[in-house]
Amino acid sequence: MMFSGLTESILPPANSDNRYFNRELSWLAFNERVLALAEDVSLPLAERLRFVSISADNLHEFFMVRIAGLRQLQQRGIHRVPVDDTELDTLLSLLHQRSSALLAKQNRLLASLIAAFQAEDILILDNVPTDGEDMEWLEAHFVSNILPLLTPTTLDPAHPFPFFHNQGKGMLFELADSNKKLVHGVILLPENLGRFVKLPGDQLRFVLVEAVIKAFIGKIYTKHVLKSSSVFSIIRDSEIEIDDEANDLINEFETALRARKRGNVVLLTLTSDASASTLNLLCQAMAIEKDRCFGADGPVSLNNFAELISYMPKHLLYPTFNPRFPQRIRDFDGDCFAAIRNKDIVVHHPYESFEVVVRFLQQAARDPDVLAIRQTLYRTTPNSPIVRALIEAAESGKSVTAVIELKARFDEKNNILLARDLERAGVHIAYGLTDLKIHAKMSAVVRRESGRLVTYTHLGTGNYHPITAKVYTDLSYFTCDKEVGRDVYEVFKYLTSHVHPEKLKKSFISPHQSMPRLSSLIDAEIAAVGEGKPSGIWIKCNAIVDRNIIDKLYEASCAGVRIEIIARGICCLRPGIDGLSENITVRSIVGRYLEHGRIYAFANGGKFGSPKNMVFMSSADLMPRNLLRRVETFVQLENPTVRKQVINQILTATLRDEKNSWFLKSDGSYRHPATGPDSFSAHDYFIANPSLSGAGSLAKETK
Repeated sequence: MMFSGLTESILPPANSDNRYFNRELSWLAFNERVLALAEDVSLPLAERLRFVSISADNLHEFFMVRIAGLRQLQQRGIHRVPVDDTELDTLLSLLHQRSSALLAKQNRLLASLIAAFQAEDILILDNVPTDGEDMEWLEAHFVSNILPLLTPTTLDPAHPFPFFHNQGKGMLFELADSNKKLVHGVILLPENLGRFVKLPGDQLRFVLVEAVIKAFIGKIYTKHVLKSSSVFSIIRDSEIEIDDEANDLINEFETALRARKRGNVVLLTLTSDASASTLNLLCQAMAIEKDRCFGADGPVSLNNFAELISYMPKHLLYPTFNPRFPQRIRDFDGDCFAAIRNKDIVVHHPYESFEVVVRFLQQAARDPDVLAIRQTLYRTTPNSPIVRALIEAAESGKSVTAVIELKARFDEKNNILLARDLERAGVHIAYGLTDLKIHAKMSAVVRRESGRLVTYTHLGTGNYHPITAKVYTDLSYFTCDKEVGRDVYEVFKYLTSHVHPEKLKKSFISPHQSMPRLSSLIDAEIAAVGEGKPSGIWIKCNAIVDRNIIDKLYEASCAGVRIEIIARGICCLRPGIDGLSENITVRSIVGRYLEHGRIYAFANGGKFGSPKNMVFMSSADLMPRNLLRRVETFVQLENPTVRKQVINQILTATLRDEKNSWFLKSDGSYRHPATGPDSFSAHDYFIANPSLSGAGSLAKETK
């Protein structure tokens, strides 16, 4: 399977000084790969529906953040994109074309999936059934459970168009009143209403809630005749601006969050049955040009179709998989500290349970020998077991510090509430650095052992979020190494006191150290080629955007260094160009789980898999924001078992993957090789095989 990842008119020729793919178009190419999974007939039917929903959700965020940002540049009179000097109007036009094509494809795929569900005797209806019993039940359900939540508005000078929040959905009706005068009625679909009504009976049958409202509109607009109706949804600009000099950061964020609710509308989607007058009315009400609207040949807001997944029978879902709890910790009777003392552990989520991270902090909270806990929080759940453990520790008299990032996009409100809960329990709260986002994932537990203090450290590539940990592939590193513990202490001190760490032993951080350190590691591989030593660079991350790093990788390729890159999402590097990047291979892994772990490995004079290899895991991608505008950690993995696990197991299996791999070509297109039932899947391998460092007494079972 092949499709173009970029539009040819914006690609530079091979001999051009512009050696980078456009970031926004590369992001859309990633979402095309996600949507391609919905086309894959080898996948379970309900999972294909899930990928349509994920693709829709991704595209919404793209408009909220990336398109909104480009529109802001346009409003400021900026005519070229600062990063790559692309003409802004041209880029926005291309993005609109590609986004419209994606939206249309989502609707086409949804229609085909609905037909496939019907073959499974599962009905997803966009009109109410006409059967008398069904109509009777629906009418009662509408009156009892839907109507009380609706606030209809008839538009006139005294009743202006109601406000619709970001991702809000509504219905617009053209009605003739008792005097045959044409009027417009608007109904906001409340978030808590749900998108579907499940019909009674043994057969799985669902009807869209907007279809139910339309069927019983006469109970709302009595003495009116319905002429036409349409459903619409909006996406608003969701960027927020914060004054770094504000005296009260919490208050500043709360004010900004209120303002964000009224961000400019950047996308209006409406059902294709909307009349010209409906389109004009909506465009005027939302202050948006018609060329930024999309007519959906089907329902709007397809991300809501994920609501149906929980009802689906098992044979339409991926086989159930229960994440393993690391056997090495079981071998020590569940004592995390004893297991870590014995040897470093890397836990590979979601194949291994995130519960081990929760247990680590719960044990710390309840252990009388634990004196202090330090924790970063970027994203977590509102009722997080991590937060509960920190509260328990503080209430038992331990010294607990939590560094909470208020600037975590779309989690700002949740993090404000968590900060208040923690502070009430006696946790010392810090909000990090006003000019930098704290993206590092760190826990440090200080424990008294035999008259001395020992620091147990957890460093992760993913958030302390028990829900996303079930679907994101991430790494958790546990160690009581003195130098790692000291490094992490210095980073926490930086976050709470602004004292920058200068001499870290086994790690380095953004923004001050990562760029020069990564450059020096690449330089060492270039030098190895000249010295006749083995060389190589292996990178697994989510995105490669930073031009300084890309140029350094080009330099290494030209010197003869072989470079293997696994970049799930955006990749601005052009591989396979003679005299520039012929030694670079880029692939994207897109499958059952969302690839999220970051690994940076360097040959260091040894072949791939050699004990000489230098291996780092990180919270950072290769993007300017990660390297220059965030606090991120890169920690070196020195324990032989852990290093072997990351190189010989995780990277090796990922590089072998056939089933989920897409290869980036020099023209910007992605190629998915032909696969069969026996094609190797890294995800399936990790499900079947315990990790090397966590296997404990099960180590002999790991292939």
